[in-house]
Amino acid sequence: MKKLLILLAMLTVIIAGCGKNSSTSGDSSDSSKKVTLNFTHWRGEDTKAFDSIIEQFEKKNPNIHVEMTVFPSDSYQSQIQGSLLSGEGIDVFASFPGSQFETIRKANGFAKLDDQNLLSKFDEKLIQAGKADNTQYALPYQLVYNIPVYNKGIFEKLNLDVPKDWNSFLKTSETLKKNGYTPILFSGDVSPSQFINPMIMNNEPTNNALHEVETGKRKLTDEWFIKTLSQIKELNDKGYFQKDALGTKKESAAALFAQEKGAMLAQGSYMMATVKQQNPKIDQGLLAPITVDQDKAKYEGVHTTTFLLGVAEKSKHKEAAKKFLTFLADPKISSEYANATGQLLTVKDVKYNSPELKESAKWKDKKTVFQPRFTILNERVSKAVETSVQDVLSGMSAKKAAEKAQGEVERVAKN
Repeated sequence: MKKLLILLAMLTVIIAGCGKNSSTSGDSSDSSKKVTLNFTHWRGEDTKAFDSIIEQFEKKNPNIHVEMTVFPSDSYQSQIQGSLLSGEGIDVFASFPGSQFETIRKANGFAKLDDQNLLSKFDEKLIQAGKADNTQYALPYQLVYNIPVYNKGIFEKLNLDVPKDWNSFLKTSETLKKNGYTPILFSGDVSPSQFINPMIMNNEPTNNALHEVETGKRKLTDEWFIKTLSQIKELNDKGYFQKDALGTKKESAAALFAQEKGAMLAQGSYMMATVKQQNPKIDQGLLAPITVDQDKAKYEGVHTTTFLLGVAEKSKHKEAAKKFLTFLADPKISSEYANATGQLLTVKDVKYNSPELKESAKWKDKKTVFQPRFTILNERVSKAVETSVQDVLSGMSAKKAAEKAQGEVERVAKN
């Protein structure tokens, strides 16, 4: 009888142990099982900030290890696509809004995010770029103003005001040129896709005009788009961009701006921290070229909510991945990331310390439109718009560049 009781006791322990294991086996939230998450993105410049945040996350969650993978932005989608489809190698990842988000969503790359505790940490109106069919698939983390950065010191030295219409923008550029400054520093790898946005914001007939080009409702050969290309060409023909603008890389243009060789940098608010590191004394602001008369201007600038954070649908560790997203959305952690990287965020209650972030934050109260180029959902159409800017800077007429771009749109429509 004693032996039987001992055997029963042993069986009870074994069954209890098996029950415990079976309830958590393969579950990333298991507090006793080590889980490794892969976090993939394109922002190599943020690696140091993320390393610190990951270290804090792992200390708080000792059974979750986070490995970070960084790919170049220009090859990012092709690099991550295979892993997302196979379910191997990526758990948490970032994406761009617009065509990239839509491509990944249609391929069922995103897991749905429906945890209200997580969603409530974000400004609801700033996370719409990660939403489709009333479902949140990704959470835009960064708030960017895709308008030129300008050197306030140079403007003050020459008694220049921020231009309020197209004629004053041209006059300001001419004054800068006559005084030995490059009016607008342009980078061939980034500026064509960035500068088109403020140039088109007051020219396009609707906020959705570029998407309507995709659907066939409008054409890139319409007057509003040709006008935009003509104005970009005018700036180039008058020498308001530096020589070999298309051959200048993003980092080189930023370095010239930091050296105060140019008065405006045709990129966006995301470059202000980088410039400040190179020239701590520089005083920076943001301005957008207004391409119409002041009384006809609908918008003061362009904003984008980007760096869309999502969980891979085929991740084997969804709960742990969502726990990591929730940690990134903590106001204290978000504030650390924002101030370390110089990025405005979509998270509520973030505290900004640097003058550049405080300057950018002022634009939250201005009338801005979501980046027009990111309303395009097809990657080839988006590329056609970008290429049209490169074409006019290479000497092609605005009309011919528009016709070439429209031809690509029509080829896409036939496929």
